[in-house]
Amino acid sequence: MKKKQFRLLMLLSAFALLILAACGSDSGAGSKDSDKGDSTASAKPKFLNLLTGGTQGTYYALGGTFADLISKETDIKTTAEVSQASAANMTALQDGKGEIAFVQSDIAFYATEGTKMFDGKKIDTIAALGALYPETVQLVTTEASGIKSYADLKGKKVSVGAPGSGTYANAEQLLEIHGLTMDDIKAQNLDFGESADGLQSGQIDAAFITAGTPTGAVEALNATTKINIIGMDAGKADELIAKYPYYAKDTVKAGTYGIAKDTETVSVLAMLAVKKDLPEDVVYSMTKAIYDNKDKISHPKGQFIKAETGLQGINIDVHPGAQKYFDETK
Repeated sequence: MKKKQFRLLMLLSAFALLILAACGSDSGAGSKDSDKGDSTASAKPKFLNLLTGGTQGTYYALGGTFADLISKETDIKTTAEVSQASAANMTALQDGKGEIAFVQSDIAFYATEGTKMFDGKKIDTIAALGALYPETVQLVTTEASGIKSYADLKGKKVSVGAPGSGTYANAEQLLEIHGLTMDDIKAQNLDFGESADGLQSGQIDAAFITAGTPTGAVEALNATTKINIIGMDAGKADELIAKYPYYAKDTVKAGTYGIAKDTETVSVLAMLAVKKDLPEDVVYSMTKAIYDNKDKISHPKGQFIKAETGLQGINIDVHPGAQKYFDETK
């Protein structure tokens, strides 16, 4: 009798253990589902870093406004961060040091193709958010330098930007089309602020500055020093565009920096790039925040930022979130 009771007790105990195990399994499954839910929620970043450029360039001037607009539209705290601009921004996005960045359209193309300064370092983790405004290639000098044309640059100290930068690539190509190379000048690798200081002190003779006009560094220089913008030789803009089609003809208007007449040059396109793995809804909201609020952009380049031209000149993949926004505004 005792043996039967013992066996019955053992069976009941085993049955109870099976029930507990089943409950534990269900609880585990629920926990996994919960984890998945948390993972999905965390796909929306808590912070966004907007990589701009130097403090005296147009990227930085616009960056604070863009960051504020994005913060309000997405409820994600967004900060504008000083950087080394286009080429460095592409590498920083690749390395996870930012989520959105200003970049020249030509540099974005080089990055995604793995050419020029990205030779052997192809970046396939970025996509376009949208086009912004033309970035004018400005060859800035002072009246005291005596420089009147590209030919006068021979043997002179000329700031060409950091090696691998967008400005450096522009300088190299404009020199090339005028029959010059970096070996024909005394190249100085300075940022915009350093270039302005160098021109003011006479330590350099000219500087290439690729940025939206008016550029803060050049405006600051003009406040103390009489400057000139050197135009391209006749026909050279057409030659340049034929060889490098991402350029467009541009003009620095009379009155800009106090110059007396329109000066013909070329420009590339300023655009915003983002990490491809950002959620579609987040990038949609970021795009909407900027292009729907262009009236809140006080910088003169704000007039060029339009939804209807947001995809013009883009030569890399567009993020699905941005594409959705532009499709809706057609």
